[in-house]
Amino acid sequence: MVSLSTWFRYIANKLEYSVSISWKGKLTYLYGNKGDQMAPVMGGLGGTLLVRKLPAADPKRVSVGDVVLMKDPEKSDNYIVRRLAAIEGYEMVSTDEKDEPFVLDKDECWVLADNENMKPKEANDSRTFGPVPMRNIVGRAIYCLRTAVDHGPVQNSNASMRKDSPVLEVELDVDEMMKNHKA
Repeated sequence: MVSLSTWFRYIANKLEYSVSISWKGKLTYLYGNKGDQMAPVMGGLGGTLLVRKLPAADPKRVSVGDVVLMKDPEKSDNYIVRRLAAIEGYEMVSTDEKDEPFVLDKDECWVLADNENMKPKEANDSRTFGPVPMRNIVGRAIYCLRTAVDHGPVQNSNASMRKDSPVLEVELDVDEMMKNHKA
């Protein structure tokens, strides 16, 4: 049973979202993620994600450390899941001495795959395609189902996890996620 205070926080989130979009529907949707770029968070073969819709991606709604769903900068019809590593104003310094440091411009971000065993080309992240416009971010992953017995909240920034907790408590349906899960 969801507590009354959780319902109030959930309705506050829904109102904030509805001001920019509409009241209809849920604040979340399911997304099937394939590949091992986000292992170990998403498992070696991917998983089914519960993604929180974002009316607009800006530093007030997403934070460094969040796992985000975004339009693939190289294939605009596709979406990818990566961790937000830096936002506007951050200085980016390469480990390669040939590369000059630079500062991310307004409304730009830097995203990385979580799988540290992958080479940059395999990871398909900002090390390959560079800074990404914040408007490419369409949602934040808040729950991941890897298998029937291996699932749980996605580790995002503390601020985002606090904002997402009432949404997760009200809208999480593991049985529905299992129906849509493609292992």
